[in-house]
Amino acid sequence: VLRTLAKDPAFPEFGEGCERRIAGLRKLVARAEKYGLKIYLYMNEPRTMHHSFFEARPERAAMRGVAAAGDTARLCTSHPEVRRWMSDAVASVFTQVPGLGGVFTITASENPTSCASHRQQAQCERCKERSYAEIIAEVNATIAQGVARGNPDAKVLVWDWSWDDTQVGEIIARLPKNCWLQSVSEWSLPITRGGVASTVGEYSISSVGPGPRAKKHWSLARAAGLKTSAKVQVGATWEFCSIPYLPTLDLVAEHACNLASAGVDGVMLSWSLGCYPSPNLEVFQAFTKETDAIGPVLDRVAVRRYGADAAPLVRQAWTAFSQGFREYPYHIGTVYNGPQHMGPANPLYLKPTGYRATMVGIPYDDLTRWRSVYPAEVWIAQMDKVRAGFAHGCGLWGSLLPQVQESARTEAGRELGLFRAAELHFSACVNQARFVAARDRLQTATTDPERAICRGEMRAAARAELAVAKQLLPFVKADSRIGYESSNHYFYIPQDLLEKVLCCRQVLTEVQP
Repeated sequence: VLRTLAKDPAFPEFGEGCERRIAGLRKLVARAEKYGLKIYLYMNEPRTMHHSFFEARPERAAMRGVAAAGDTARLCTSHPEVRRWMSDAVASVFTQVPGLGGVFTITASENPTSCASHRQQAQCERCKERSYAEIIAEVNATIAQGVARGNPDAKVLVWDWSWDDTQVGEIIARLPKNCWLQSVSEWSLPITRGGVASTVGEYSISSVGPGPRAKKHWSLARAAGLKTSAKVQVGATWEFCSIPYLPTLDLVAEHACNLASAGVDGVMLSWSLGCYPSPNLEVFQAFTKETDAIGPVLDRVAVRRYGADAAPLVRQAWTAFSQGFREYPYHIGTVYNGPQHMGPANPLYLKPTGYRATMVGIPYDDLTRWRSVYPAEVWIAQMDKVRAGFAHGCGLWGSLLPQVQESARTEAGRELGLFRAAELHFSACVNQARFVAARDRLQTATTDPERAICRGEMRAAARAELAVAKQLLPFVKADSRIGYESSNHYFYIPQDLLEKVLCCRQVLTEVQP
């Protein structure tokens, strides 16, 4: 948050404690430099301010922009003093921490920033005569100017996340030529899963980009003289993130190969989910503009990590995992609301809770939002295909362990625990959806035979879920990485699986044949 990093005489309430923050940032930069890494700052500016800020001094009244949530309003970037402060503050940070690698910006995030960030500039007296593209480009140019003043060698990555696509060309044309244009690679990619057609938003490994939106925006950027960057998910994704990385190496390699041939200048390898050390990173790094063959790259990584004897089966397992994951019933609604992250730890509910699934949090029994655009039976069938792919891959992985080079055998065994956990999570998605669908049909069943069928399906799903929870428990106890994700921390711990066992037993007691 920029106002916490630098002081400014015109805004004495800004910068309290900034000396400690800058000192901490210097330490972080120094630590990263030991490993050849650069630290980048995420800029989502300017942040909204409480109305009391604008009322504290007469000259600030003109800086008040479009009203935001609660008792806040935007700092209007059409006011020159707001832009002056932004540029000076950024310059101050990059002057005091000269080793920073740069920034990346989001100027149309969920978080309101400029008056145009949510396309509400018409509500502001200063912005209403200006175009959306002009304001968005100006915010990015102001940040880029501050970075250049503090460190001309630092990079500025301008992320087009959620921009008005009809005005992207004008925004890009207005950006300083030292900026990079970053776009989500798979955004707007058309897909068909289980006969249901849709398009990808983001956070997808199952869908291999780049998609038409990114291609168009990169083309516009190159024509304007800018470098380009692709945002991708390489290790984990909101499709499933309860293990450190997905062993879907064929998909990762295909995406890397496509981006190499597309000529992008850089990549952001993850957003918010972390990017645990994995063969995925190694495979992605192996591709250059001259690399057009996927097989040799995967062969080389498999041999290096597991030895020549095990490599052929490793490749087969990666392919099995990848083929299963290609069937994932992707939709942003499923990605955000589905039960895949909590998996077997999510309870079964004998009666509808009425609760909405929370965003990458607690799924409850909200099958409607889990499945999103997919009919329930299609969503269940697609998740079962993913489960089957992981079951096949796990079988292959178990058979190859004796052939793994001795130095890697222990870690390969631990990896099997991760992959089995993934299989069990996808099994839980199937079981829980079947249980909820049968339970909801029971609510409206009008005959004894109908009710008997529903109860039988509920009992079958509960028995399967009981077995899954019991199978997952030893893997979770043995490997604390399972169930953990870097932004949410633990979706569950072993105790939650023990409670799920009790839950399933209670369901079986209450749902009599």
